[in-house]
Amino acid sequence: MGPFLGILLFIGIIILFLFIFTVKQQTAVIIERFGKFNSVRNPGLQFKIPVVDKIAGKMSLKIQQLDVVVETKTKDDVFVRLKVSVQYQVIKTQVYDAFYKLDNPFTQITSFVFDVVRAEVPKLRLDDVFEKKDDIAIAVKGELQEAMNSYGYEIIKTLVTDIDPDEQVKHAMNRINAAEREKLAAQYEGDAARILIVEKARAEAESKRLQGQGIADQRREIAKGLLESVDVLNGAGITSQEASALIVVTQHYDTLQSIGEKSGSKLVLLPNSPTAASEMLNTMVTSFTAAHQLNEHQIQKEEETQKRRKSRDDDKDDSSFKFPTFD
Repeated sequence: MGPFLGILLFIGIIILFLFIFTVKQQTAVIIERFGKFNSVRNPGLQFKIPVVDKIAGKMSLKIQQLDVVVETKTKDDVFVRLKVSVQYQVIKTQVYDAFYKLDNPFTQITSFVFDVVRAEVPKLRLDDVFEKKDDIAIAVKGELQEAMNSYGYEIIKTLVTDIDPDEQVKHAMNRINAAEREKLAAQYEGDAARILIVEKARAEAESKRLQGQGIADQRREIAKGLLESVDVLNGAGITSQEASALIVVTQHYDTLQSIGEKSGSKLVLLPNSPTAASEMLNTMVTSFTAAHQLNEHQIQKEEETQKRRKSRDDDKDDSSFKFPTFD
């Protein structure tokens, strides 16, 4: 009785395993009964009738990615290879369509990608292909979405992940980019040099303005000093002409003295006109006469000053003298 019970238990376990099966997460199982579609089983513990029911296939519900490389030609006759990545997924409610309507989704998706890319890229130049790669990806996704929905597939995202032109074109593009960078660098250097020149010119203009203002102030002070000198000389009885001659000669000799004091000065050139000597002599005579008059005026003023001082002293002595008194 014991061995028979063990055999029955073993047979029961085998039959149980034939009735029971499990479906993994993110997976759908298609069950056929006598070769005809029966049901779609979802993740978890499932039952089937042995011999009658059969697992026809499994469909992954995960997001899958397919990379398609398409070689085509742009509008400006440049051969280019584009790598298009398509992310797709089986729609849970359309597992039947995905399993029975489309035998190989990879081939179908690849065909649509080729068709759309070779229709869009020839409309664009090479530079536009780089700039509008997102537009190409959107066009591919729109075409795929419309076609693959009827087969039970959803297009999640489409990306143009790589654009690879011909090798000669890439070398030419590198040379163009290098030339553009050099041109831009030269432009920046030119702008910097132009700004430097402008600022230098402004600084020189400001310096000359300040220098001119200083010279004007200096000449104004010189004119003021000369005017005061002429007033002093006029007060001494010297005419304006004689005073002017005296001032000119004085400045002349001051200038000669300052030139002689400078190192490296070895020659002084006098006026070389025919009348220069006589004019200079007349000026010197007039200036010497004025100087003599000024000297006499100063001596006279000093004598008058001494006389007044002596008179005050005598008055002071007389006021302090007193006659003696006798008791």
